[in-house]
Amino acid sequence: MILIIPAVLLTLVWAALTGSVTPHNLALGFLLSALSLFVVRAHIPKVRHRVRLGKLALLAGLFVRELWVSAFRVAILVLRPDMRLRPGIFAYPLTVTRDFEITLLANLITLTPGTLSVDVSPDRRLLYVHALDCRDPAAEKRAIATGFERRIREAFPL
Repeated sequence: MILIIPAVLLTLVWAALTGSVTPHNLALGFLLSALSLFVVRAHIPKVRHRVRLGKLALLAGLFVRELWVSAFRVAILVLRPDMRLRPGIFAYPLTVTRDFEITLLANLITLTPGTLSVDVSPDRRLLYVHALDCRDPAAEKRAIATGFERRIREAFPL
């Protein structure tokens, strides 16, 4: 019963990927989602995270905004004739502690054009990030801390 919500969400992903919202396609997507979740049900962790849906929506909005702004900045950088790039890797000190939060942060950073999560330190206190233009690593760290990381902490409180 608890897996109905993930099945519905996976059905929506199925519809988006196939580009069809017909009743037959939705039924097929739900069937495949339910079957997939049934097969992997033993591996789904029982850990429950509190979620604030309003804050989660703000996180999604922030991601979309950052996606557009970063894509524009990267396009400007690579279209310049002199292409003044200063790529680099910096260590970002994590304030999120749970594996789920670290993974979400790393993925949001990687999905944003111009940045890439490279690795997490063994003690899970540092996230190594590659930036296409790393002129000011302190500004990059501030942007992550006040953006994605703050929204993740707000959306998934302890």
